[in-house]
Amino acid sequence: MKKIYILMGLVLLTAASCKKSFIDLAPKSSYSDQNYYQTDAQFGQAVTAAYSALRYVVTTDYLFSEMRSDNTIYQSFLNNRGTAYTDREKLSDFMDASTDSYTAAEWQKTYLVISRANIVITRLKTASGIPDASVKSYDGQCKFLRALMYFKLVRLFGGVPLFVKEVTTPEDAFLPRSSVNDVYKQIIADATDAINELPVPTKFPQTGVATKGSATVLLADVYVTLKRWADAETQLNTLAAMGYSLNANYADTFLPANKNSKESLFEVQFLDGTATGSTPDSLCFHFLPRSKNTSLITSLAIDNTTTGGWNTPTQDLISSYETGDKRLDASIGIAEGVYDGSNYFTYSAAKSVVNYSGPPSGKTAVPYVKKYEHTPAYISGSADDFPIYRYSEALLLLAEAQNEQGKSPLIALNTVRARAGLPAVTGADQTTLRNSILHERRIELAFENKRWHDLVRTGNAITVMNAFGVKLKTQISYISPDSYIVTNDKLLYPLPQAEVGLNTKLTQNPGY
Repeated sequence: MKKIYILMGLVLLTAASCKKSFIDLAPKSSYSDQNYYQTDAQFGQAVTAAYSALRYVVTTDYLFSEMRSDNTIYQSFLNNRGTAYTDREKLSDFMDASTDSYTAAEWQKTYLVISRANIVITRLKTASGIPDASVKSYDGQCKFLRALMYFKLVRLFGGVPLFVKEVTTPEDAFLPRSSVNDVYKQIIADATDAINELPVPTKFPQTGVATKGSATVLLADVYVTLKRWADAETQLNTLAAMGYSLNANYADTFLPANKNSKESLFEVQFLDGTATGSTPDSLCFHFLPRSKNTSLITSLAIDNTTTGGWNTPTQDLISSYETGDKRLDASIGIAEGVYDGSNYFTYSAAKSVVNYSGPPSGKTAVPYVKKYEHTPAYISGSADDFPIYRYSEALLLLAEAQNEQGKSPLIALNTVRARAGLPAVTGADQTTLRNSILHERRIELAFENKRWHDLVRTGNAITVMNAFGVKLKTQISYISPDSYIVTNDKLLYPLPQAEVGLNTKLTQNPGY
């Protein structure tokens, strides 16, 4: 990202030193950063560009959240030991290094959203002729996006460079790491501004843009992470009045036909198809066994031999579902088939995971993420949006905030359980309820990139993941004996070495 800024800065400096006659060679109709941000429509397009970069982030987020946890693992692909595979495997195995290409991509993609948001926020301050309502809306949306991305960065890396204005010179691109406390101060300030500037939803389904509800749940999530329980509860108690509630059926929440429903607080938008501007979601292919033909599950003959094999549900997670939990069948499926000599899977059947007793003789059973497997219209991907915040998570955050204050969390907790077809939790001590809420988050939010962050913020990551690693090594032959050795240093990821090498003001995290 900093290389891009340097190039942009050099271009601007070069342009400033050129003769006017040279600059005039550009067509009168062309746009530059100097003449583009003039109209309401142009600012609207710039905000859309900030949203669109979220798609890059969510396509690899599972590597840093689900696969770093006890929820999912990867399928071995020993025939190809290129870094496109080994770097992802090492992230899952806690054997990653600062040179990991996916860590670098996560950093760059996240800062891309921040950069685009910063441009809008900065340019709005001097814009003229833009309606006040549009200024508030664009500023609120971009501050929500910036807060969301810094919340991601601070949990992944700790203190990070804090860019809060448009970068216009090479010097602006090289900042030292801000403290964790300062990053959180900025996140809270941005989310608070967004709450004050953004409207509540006027109807459901929503349009997909950030709302007051989006910013409210983000701020509440931040407060829960910081253990500011009363502040979190205050924010969460405002959401029901905005019109949010649970869908009747858990599985329906993830259907493309139910995008931006009353349960959605914020989701990343995808469209399938080949029309200009449509961007399909390819994650449905990533989460299936590698095969030359996935049609048994996808209904289209997709070859995902170069993209599949990731985020495979673990038996540990499957065993954690309670008997009768409707979320199990909605979230996980079983693919039966055989692997060939190239480690490619030939599907023979798709089975329900509920009461599954094992594959027939000669077959292999592979669990897969079913939650996002809806028939794509084209081979490039599906129309499944990716959930960032749902109302069920807001209820579980509320239950946690109440429990930690010594209040009863049972109404919020049992509302989530009732939809899943489970009996109500009755009175229990605070510690038992704390564990119940964490368990409920694991099941309700499986494959929504929450589990690793939950383990870290609750202080359970080292104990849970080391125990999980011991068990996993007895079950799977391709897991290295050196994997899943989780220490305090592994609670953060390394800053990408390319960034540290380019910016001498950056310091690396301990242990890398």
